[in-house]
Amino acid sequence: MKMRVVSASVSNPTSSVNATRVSAAAAPPAKRRDSKLWSETFDVRLGATQPLSPKEIKRQESIFELSQGEQDLVEDLKLAKKAYHDPMLKLSIMTEQELNQIFGTLDSLIPLHEDLLSRLKDARKPDGSTEHVGHILTDWLPCLSSYTSYCSNQVKAKDLLDQKKQDRRVQDFLQRCLQSPFSRKLDLWNFLDIPRSRLVKYPLLVREILKHTPNDHPDRQHLDEAMLMVQRVVANINRLTGESECQYYKDRLLYTEDGQRDHLIDRSRTLSCHGELKNNRGLKLHVFLFQDVLVITRSVSLNDQPISYQLCRQPIPIRHLDLEDLSDGEMRVGGSIRGAFSNNERTKNFFRVSDRTGGQLQSHCFQASDAFNKQQWINCIRQAKEAAALTGDQPPQTGQCLETALGGQIGLLGEAGLSLRGEDKNEMETGLGVEGEEEEQEEEGEDRMDTGEVDSPQCEELNLRC
Repeated sequence: MKMRVVSASVSNPTSSVNATRVSAAAAPPAKRRDSKLWSETFDVRLGATQPLSPKEIKRQESIFELSQGEQDLVEDLKLAKKAYHDPMLKLSIMTEQELNQIFGTLDSLIPLHEDLLSRLKDARKPDGSTEHVGHILTDWLPCLSSYTSYCSNQVKAKDLLDQKKQDRRVQDFLQRCLQSPFSRKLDLWNFLDIPRSRLVKYPLLVREILKHTPNDHPDRQHLDEAMLMVQRVVANINRLTGESECQYYKDRLLYTEDGQRDHLIDRSRTLSCHGELKNNRGLKLHVFLFQDVLVITRSVSLNDQPISYQLCRQPIPIRHLDLEDLSDGEMRVGGSIRGAFSNNERTKNFFRVSDRTGGQLQSHCFQASDAFNKQQWINCIRQAKEAAALTGDQPPQTGQCLETALGGQIGLLGEAGLSLRGEDKNEMETGLGVEGEEEEQEEEGEDRMDTGEVDSPQCEELNLRC
């Protein structure tokens, strides 16, 4: 599963999941170098005669963390260019056009962060402490708008990079880099994703400094302004990035018949979540939950082009969608609800979506990779139904949402696209089996869709989303 992360920590940094292209498939965080604390750099002999309070020490540590993070980021961005981009261009491992697509505007981010790092160093007193940092942040934070183009390009960059990894020369080069000490065992995408990871951390960093700054401190007002500013900037980048991701996947949809085209898809500007699910026959599908419509597809690979998504059934408007949470053991693999099944491992984590518009039943049973992914899907669909009931020019349908109790809680879902998928990252076998009201209808559906089964190469999405 994966989330589009530029996200949720904007309005409430403590909420961990509502979207980010938040993602279980997201790249792991960069392994850090040996770090040091601010207290290790403070020279008490050059400091004030008054001992520092515990609160002030925490404040200084928070400011130091901000500065150290900038130092690490600048080093990583330069490394990505020097160790990956430039050699691949020089050795003609990739074309300049391909590298420009994969690396995006990464080059332009380096001077931006060098500037903040320089300002923070200049503000540091001889003893290592920093008195004021708020005015630096309010002056610098608007520069983060430069991230819009970089983050909006990431979904295309990731798809192209995955595609190029099929090339033996690219594969060999990246593997050699991975085995070299400079990479800290991080692959290229980890480095390319570091700016986004840093971006979503700024609200938390500013909040932490603010938390340890007394109300009567001269820096307090500027920090309050910086907090509001960084929330607005990151929220705007998140919105624009989400729209870009949504459009990218809309452009990758393949329609097998004109009747599948839906104005609800065309007008969608956000992608709530997407990812791999299995149907009740174990066939893998890629399901998209746009803001107003659920779209069921199979992933297909056409020549050397990025993976596309062929629609398998009519899109289901969220207003007409019924959601049912199925208890473990209630679904019979290869059939319909028949009570407990002997192979219980294969009958877990199912839920059903259905649509009865036009007098016909369209019903689909989906199996998530685990209970967590299942709950994420259910939450996303439920939230989409609630949003549809509050907006739009049509009254919501009377579809009900049935659920059984599931253990454990998950975080709030974020504002960007959440990408959920199963654990199998290998070649995907896709197809669709549709559950009708009678067993005979189901078998006909299976025969019809199984003939369209296709293979596609590994597809690793970003981690939203969120």
